[in-house]
Order: sequence, then C-alpha cells, then structure tokens
Amino acid sequence: MSATERASLAGGCFWCLEAVYLELKGVTGVQSGYAGGKRPNPSYEQVCSGATGHAEVVQVSFDPEIVTFKELLDVFFTIHDPTTLNRQGGDVGTQYRSAVFYETPEQERLARETIAEFGAARVWDDPIVTEVAPLEKFWPAEKYHNNYFALNPQNPYCSVVIAPKVSKARKLFLEKLAK
Repeated sequence: MSATERASLAGGCFWCLEAVYLELKGVTGVQSGYAGGKRPNPSYEQVCSGATGHAEVVQVSFDPEIVTFKELLDVFFTIHDPTTLNRQGGDVGTQYRSAVFYETPEQERLARETIAEFGAARVWDDPIVTEVAPLEKFWPAEKYHNNYFALNPQNPYCSVVIAPKVSKARKLFLEKLAK
C-alpha cells in the first residue's frame, strides 16, 4: 500500500467540495477547514466574516496509486468556477476564493500546469483567477461541518447548491466513483 498524500483545495463552500471528493475512489478522507489566512485557530463565524484572510478549504487525503493529485485537480476545476474572484455563486468574500494550497513543489507544478491546460482549452470565457500558494497551516473546521451534505439533506443549500455539483461530478467522473 502506498503512502497517503493530501490535497488542500478552496473552491467556495467546503461542503460542496467535500460532498464530491468523498465519492471518489482512492480518497481516504476529507476534512473541512480553513487555510490561507493569518488568524490562528479560526472559527466558522470568524472565517465567514471575511476578517481572518482564511478560505474555506477541504483537505483531501488520498492514495496516489488509485487517484492522482492531477485527477483531483481535474475534478476541482470542473465542479467550481475558477474565474470568479472571491466568490462562488451567491457565496461572496475572500473566504470563498478559488485556491490550491500546495504541500510540495510537485503539487505546485501540477496546479500551475492544470490551470494553464484549462485556460488554453477556453473552458470559460473569463481567465482563471485561482490562487496557487504554499499551505502554511490547515485549521480543521468544527465537527458539524464533516459529511455535511449527507447528514443535512433537508437543508435548502444542500439541495439547491451542493446536489447539482455532486450530480455533475457523478456524470463526468463516473469511472472514478467509489460506489
């Protein structure tokens, strides 16, 4: 068995990203949290205020022999809009920015190459504004954020915002699903 690696990604609300990544083969865990800011041990309310500088992030643990960092990036750039600065849909603020927080030079290289590939393919009319930055510190979110989509199906945000992203990922990445 290979060593587990981590990918730390910000693409709007962490509940959306978590719901998609939990369904992929090779993903051994997804932790919602915060990164990219300066305030130590921030709370959800503090991050939502926009005053901490942190983004909502998912830290995806994965087996690189089953799913690669590049494949995780391909999913990432398919399930959110990387062209909107500091927002995803109705979620507005720096805490909802698009970012790849890399842990190794290889992750940085792959992130930059993937952005160039998607940009060259002209998937969107606007340029990609995804931040690529080193992961300085990851702060886990409060426990109630874990597995949020599955545990809160009655929440309107889950049915209106998250469910369509999960459906899109299931359709586009069917061969990569664990179930």
